Amino acid sequence: MHAHLARRAENLLAAAPKLRGKDAGMMLAILISEDAQPARTGNAASERSSCRLFDRLVALGGVRELAGRPAFRLYGL
Repeated sequence: MHAHLARRAENLLAAAPKLRGKDAGMMLAILISEDAQPARTGNAASERSSCRLFDRLVALGGVRELAGRPAFRLYGL
């Protein structure tokens, strides 16, 4: 399990230079330290911007969507 999470964290950190959101650095730190993170508004970004950030992370293979519900999405390694 540790090796799998370490690989996922490396993929997330490899995707970091390709992100342009205002709260991208903060969201990456939260994703690495927490089990799951909802796509919510950050300190400086709008809700739409946060959703786009997480959609981009999913497309790059950095995170995956955990909840499977369209109304409330949780993302994690």
